[in-house]
Amino acid sequence: MRGTTIIIDIGKTMSKVSLWTDDGVMLDKHVRANEPCVVDGLKRLDVDGIAAWLRDTLPLFAAHPIAAIIPVGHGAGVVAIGDSGALFPPLDYEQDLPADMMADYRAQRDAFAVTGSPALPDGLNMGAQLFWMERLYSREMAAATILPWAQYWAFWLSGGARSEVSSLGCHTDLWSPATVEFSPMAKRMGWAEKFAPLAKAGETIGTLRADLAAATGMPAMAKIYTGLHDSNAALNAARGFAALEGRDTTVLSTGTWFIPMRLPLNAAPPPLNEHRDCLINVDVFGAPVPSARFMGGREIESQIEIDTRRVDIKPDQPALLSSVHHVLADGAMMLPSFAPGFGPYPEGEGRWINRPADWYERRAAVCLYAAMVTETCLSLVGATDAVLIEGRFAEAEVFTRALANLRPDLTFYTGPAHNDVSFGALRLLHPDLRPDGALVRVEPLPHDLTQYAAEWLVLIPEMAL
Repeated sequence: MRGTTIIIDIGKTMSKVSLWTDDGVMLDKHVRANEPCVVDGLKRLDVDGIAAWLRDTLPLFAAHPIAAIIPVGHGAGVVAIGDSGALFPPLDYEQDLPADMMADYRAQRDAFAVTGSPALPDGLNMGAQLFWMERLYSREMAAATILPWAQYWAFWLSGGARSEVSSLGCHTDLWSPATVEFSPMAKRMGWAEKFAPLAKAGETIGTLRADLAAATGMPAMAKIYTGLHDSNAALNAARGFAALEGRDTTVLSTGTWFIPMRLPLNAAPPPLNEHRDCLINVDVFGAPVPSARFMGGREIESQIEIDTRRVDIKPDQPALLSSVHHVLADGAMMLPSFAPGFGPYPEGEGRWINRPADWYERRAAVCLYAAMVTETCLSLVGATDAVLIEGRFAEAEVFTRALANLRPDLTFYTGPAHNDVSFGALRLLHPDLRPDGALVRVEPLPHDLTQYAAEWLVLIPEMAL
């Protein structure tokens, strides 16, 4: 019997485990919301809760011939380990650093031209977390091995410690894309030598730990792979679509973060603006990927509340689309930013103009807002030709169709919902896999958004392109 592969995707908001056949069919999937975690007054990543959930969830796949497990993780987690595991609970990147410590850290950073990493708030630069960790846990850090978030889960599964380039090259301050090595600061601070040795994302680093095999009923010979950064997994999935081959393509990953990542073909990207949350990601092959981002999912949820009907729920799409007319007529709009310090308008103070009382109209206006900020990000990376929208908000039609309206020079696509991060991870092992299902071209909204967009920009003149 041919083997199956488990993809463990540990994002910032959600943890997901999915089961795949070798020919790219998803057999099962389980999802858990990550719990808030505070230790010693500091926000932490829910490492113990996630581990406990995995122990409970993996046995659900035990009846299948599991051959491989690949971890995927968000790009702003870092774990200090010893022989038996994490030496202390890893910091949540949304934990703010003391102001004096952040100032000291900023004095150590390399220039944007060296790392492609902008100076980001809180612990979004992995280097800032390491800087603080050495002061909070000096004894533990002196003897620690350091792992990026995805590779920590590879270690948890196998006991093998490795680092990986797409996880090191995503706004960490620790990697130099041009020289394909650790940044000068990472070397100077002694962190480069503390990171586990580099391995390729699709490289086997061990087999399933004996105690996990016994606890889950899965085969002890299941191979554990190094794993990769989640947005780069989405990028790897997009590379499987025949319709995008030979085209200058931008992959728009949507979740907690909205991240357009451009694969330039002919036109070179414009100079990236580090002050507008532009950055250089690094793909699994070590190649630089011009990117921009904003906290789109978080901003949307801040306005609709996560436990209410979402903007992407399928039965609501007709009503949301029909609400756009009223939103435009009333001039209802959101102004950035409801995630201050992030995105292309980091200094903006989020506010409403003519906030709708109607529930559908309010959600439609939120989607228009997300489209406006996304369009700014696409301009910042110089997107041309094709844009593939993937992730949860690819199902939000007001958002996707507003984008197609705002940028008629681009061709927007959505793909089958399950051909995203997990499928991209699977393609590490099976690079010839094609996604199941064709891309769908996004039809623009049947409204003239020109005046609405112009008024939106007028209200933020100091931040406009």
